[in-house]
Amino acid sequence: MSTGKMIAQACHAAVGSSEMAKKENHKAWRSWRDEGAKKVALEAESLKELRDLAEKAEDMDVTYMLIQDAGHTEVTPGTVTVLGLGPDRSDRLDKITGSLPLIK
Repeated sequence: MSTGKMIAQACHAAVGSSEMAKKENHKAWRSWRDEGAKKVALEAESLKELRDLAEKAEDMDVTYMLIQDAGHTEVTPGTVTVLGLGPDRSDRLDKITGSLPLIK
C-alpha cells in the first residue's frame, strides 16, 4: 500500500475502534480522550499476525477492529489492511503489541 493508503486505513481503524469503545465503556473512552487520545502506529508482518493480535485482544477483552478495504483504489475488495486496538490502558495494549516495531 502507498503511504497515503496506509494512513487512511489507520484512520479508519482509529475512528472505528474509538467509536466502538465509546459505546462499550464510555468512562474508559472519556479518560483516553481527556488524556490526549494517544495513538501509536505499529507494523505487523502478515495477516496471520494481525489475526493473532486480534485474538489476544479478544481474550483480554480489549476493543479491536479489523479493517477490510472496500477495494476502490489499491487493494482487492475485502482485503484486511489494519487492526485497530483500544482505546485502553497502555500496559494492557503493550501485552498485545509490545513486540511490534513502530512504523517508519
